[in-house]
Amino acid sequence: MSVIARMDRVVNDFALRCRWFREPLSKGRARMFALQHRLNTRQRNSVLKLKVAANCTDWDTRMRIIEACSEEVIADHAHGGGRPHWKILEELGVRIGLKRAEIEKARPLASTELCWAAWEGLMANRHWLEGIVANTCAERVNVPGYGKGEFRKRGWFGVERARWGRLFDLRDDELEFFELHTEADIEHSNTGWRAVEKFARELRMEDAAVAACERNLHVWEHYLNGIAEAGDDKRR
Repeated sequence: MSVIARMDRVVNDFALRCRWFREPLSKGRARMFALQHRLNTRQRNSVLKLKVAANCTDWDTRMRIIEACSEEVIADHAHGGGRPHWKILEELGVRIGLKRAEIEKARPLASTELCWAAWEGLMANRHWLEGIVANTCAERVNVPGYGKGEFRKRGWFGVERARWGRLFDLRDDELEFFELHTEADIEHSNTGWRAVEKFARELRMEDAAVAACERNLHVWEHYLNGIAEAGDDKRR
């Protein structure tokens, strides 16, 4: 089995087991996701992914990582009308009932901070090929073909787009965060998958790339479980 097929199997297992994908979406969970994922998008793309780029020895791959980070935190002209992704998520948060001041003052959950620490070890202190897997493996679930049912047909954010729309009675144009992220994440994750396909055998790192995918998706599962639990906590 090729290294890409092995990584696809790991992503498929993640899509099938993760609570966030299998359990109903509540308003509390959605609002907590908006608060935490805005922070996470900024942290991963202004700090963690750039450490991978700094370690990368292939110039073209390094530039693609930096370009993807720029779309997330500075301006996405291809998909977001010149706005960064975290800002578009902030606007979505306001539409679902959060106050902008509340969003701006949000702090990471303990579970989110723990995930940042884990990703620091998996992205900054590893070979760049393992790091690029960490950059892109969770974005991969936005590509149709993983999991089952509607998830397999639409990808993660395709499913989120539909259920956020139903839950909050939002129009299609008010759900642009999920549409642009589906398009951008397919592009970004393809960069990572192509890099692994190109370099893993040459560097004799097939097993390391698959292990990096497994470890990072366990961290992503902890991240999403933390959001779900906090969103269910009435005291919050």
